[in-house]
Amino acid sequence: MALTVAEYQTEAVESSSADIPGVDVSPVTAWLDDNIADSEPPFTFDLIAAGGSNLTFRLADSEGRQWALRRPPVGSALATAHDMGREWRIMAALGEASDVPVPEMVAFCDDHSVNGADFYVMSFVEGLILRDQKSAAAMTSEQAEIATQSLLDVQIAFHTLDLDDVGLGDLGRREDYVGRQLKRWRRQVEAAGVREVPLLIELHERLSVAKPPEKAPAALAHGDYRFDNTVLNDQWKIAAVLDWELCTTGNPIADFAWSLQYWADPGDEMSFLTDPPTLQDCFVRRDEVAERYAAQSGFDLSDLPYYAVFSWWKQACIVEGAYARRLKGMSGGMATTGDVHDIARRVDAMLDHAADMAVGVL
Repeated sequence: MALTVAEYQTEAVESSSADIPGVDVSPVTAWLDDNIADSEPPFTFDLIAAGGSNLTFRLADSEGRQWALRRPPVGSALATAHDMGREWRIMAALGEASDVPVPEMVAFCDDHSVNGADFYVMSFVEGLILRDQKSAAAMTSEQAEIATQSLLDVQIAFHTLDLDDVGLGDLGRREDYVGRQLKRWRRQVEAAGVREVPLLIELHERLSVAKPPEKAPAALAHGDYRFDNTVLNDQWKIAAVLDWELCTTGNPIADFAWSLQYWADPGDEMSFLTDPPTLQDCFVRRDEVAERYAAQSGFDLSDLPYYAVFSWWKQACIVEGAYARRLKGMSGGMATTGDVHDIARRVDAMLDHAADMAVGVL
């Protein structure tokens, strides 16, 4: 018999309340006591997600009530990628004026004397996060089908929102999404300045020249939408979409193409994830996911091969940023094991993969 969502446990990395990278316990406790209604100190902080992404802690008070606390990586080298106020604003707007499922936003702190950076507190949404094959191993085909369809339904929902109606009309420029992304990520790699990456520059130039015209209205682009940035409820549907730190306004087709690269098929040479849950037999294959998105959204996906190359190039830029932070001793709260230069080798492999995909496309 397949396990229900309630039988899965969210895996947390426990930290001592006396020494928690990312949480200055005494002032944060005082702030929480003042700003979180019905909370009772002392609090415990368990690190759930870390690394190049913002840090997320499971926050619990002495009565067992739970929230999530989110802040930038410790010593972030690329501050523009970790704007807490922007992430707070997006989720607050969606929670108030849309059907896109997000956690309830509870309190925001922009006083850096409290914790050295902006942070916010939101509700803790219990459920299953599909992070790897193990987390999906007990799912039936029927459960995987519900989860897959829900993943698509929610993405199409935020790709077809009226940005003005939800109060996000001024979130960013609406035109030339790919052009803006190409400039942003190349600039951040060059600002980190840890090494020369000639193939990254070559692909940037080729992608810039080959940019296709945008074939869908500007939309809310999550920037990193996939199963392990969502929480499934006990009906196998999306209960909350997390990690809006890369969200902006722009081309929904490019945003979908990025998500599609996370949908690994058996036999793929490379995947964005090291152990993708979609490799389980219970899931449909990537081409079918693309066909469903096209049918439901009505968008023209004829330029999907270009956006796939762009996605791999962008992912290489992001991982290069993680490499830069590790070289500078900025672990983002994670334990640092293994050869740091393996990260650089992964970047190089991603760029080679993008170059192979670019044949006949760029």
